[in-house]
Amino acid sequence: MSDDLGLPAGAFDKLDAEEDELFYEPPRLVYHIDDHAVAALTEFYRRVLPSSGVLLDLMSSWVSHLPPETEYAEVIGHGMNPAELAANPRLSRWFVQNLNRQTALPLADSSIDAATICASIQYLQQPVAVLREIARVLRPGGLVAISFSNRCFWTKAVAIWRGLDDEGHARLVELYLRQAGFDRIESHRLAEWIEDEQDPLIAVTGRKP
Repeated sequence: MSDDLGLPAGAFDKLDAEEDELFYEPPRLVYHIDDHAVAALTEFYRRVLPSSGVLLDLMSSWVSHLPPETEYAEVIGHGMNPAELAANPRLSRWFVQNLNRQTALPLADSSIDAATICASIQYLQQPVAVLREIARVLRPGGLVAISFSNRCFWTKAVAIWRGLDDEGHARLVELYLRQAGFDRIESHRLAEWIEDEQDPLIAVTGRKP
């Protein structure tokens, strides 16, 4: 299957080309979306994630925004900073990996029920390869939920992301998911942007056939 997304040359370049490990070395124990967006995302997770399932929280940190009353069979975390992951009370286990260098996930085929990526898809330089790995480890019918706002670490976001607005970001993530082989792809606007008041939040979901 081709990875050709029909995007211009340099679409996945970053302003900061230094190794990602250097940028993510200091722990950042802060929210990357505002409180209103956090509440909207938690409510969305409450509706779409399987309550007894095994979850993969990819590109995670010290918080996963999962509904606090829901017990999952297991929550597997991935990120770039071990201190952040160790501080996340929802994670059953976790691993550190630079997905821009190594896209293969250290998980068995068809071993998880749902995967989440929150406020991080904009940093992937091989997004289709990573999403194909998510498809590999999902069970048939499993869900991936990719959420994002208009905030980011600008110098680490890829060029195509920096050049698009919120609707463009949603169409781009839908394209990634189609190219990775997902179906039933949908975009959900979870929070509206109100200037100087609240962040926008969009989630794009797809399912493994």
